[in-house]
Amino acid sequence: MKKHNIAVIVGSLRKESFNLKTAKALMAMAPESFNMELLDITGLPMFNEDLEATPPKEWVALREKIRAADGLLFATPEYNRSVPGVLKNAIDVGSRPYGENSWNGKPAAIVSVSIGAISGFGANHHLRQSLTFVNVPTMAQPEAYIGDAAALFDDKGKLTNDSTKEFLKSFMKAFEKWVEIHVK
Repeated sequence: MKKHNIAVIVGSLRKESFNLKTAKALMAMAPESFNMELLDITGLPMFNEDLEATPPKEWVALREKIRAADGLLFATPEYNRSVPGVLKNAIDVGSRPYGENSWNGKPAAIVSVSIGAISGFGANHHLRQSLTFVNVPTMAQPEAYIGDAAALFDDKGKLTNDSTKEFLKSFMKAFEKWVEIHVK
């Protein structure tokens, strides 16, 4: 069985982030064909075209990790009906310099997690829009909007809701098929 390297990108910086907890739960239930690595974007300098001639080491490292990945798993909260700035910044950094888009052709899946009932719907779709532009084929179904996140985890950060666990397992199986289709 071929192993696929999956980069996991979380759009929340908070230590107790429900998106981080969800990403870790997804990593724990990943199929055997996945090697999953959480990419840390917390210290990523903001994109500034003036820095492209001598890019910050964090930009270079992120681009290398993206290039090494066979697929991408995004977990995002919703900030003001869109993605957090740190996540948009990572997409911008990875897409540059012009003509060297690190994201190009990498199959992806998105899960949006929120304490609210709308479940990060706006962020999920804004992220899809940005990923379309950087040529990331993003899994359409099943869509993953996880609401009421505060009630899904115990005090140690472990996912305890059985129906959410089952849904996320089916999501990961579908993502495994999505990656298989797109990775040559």
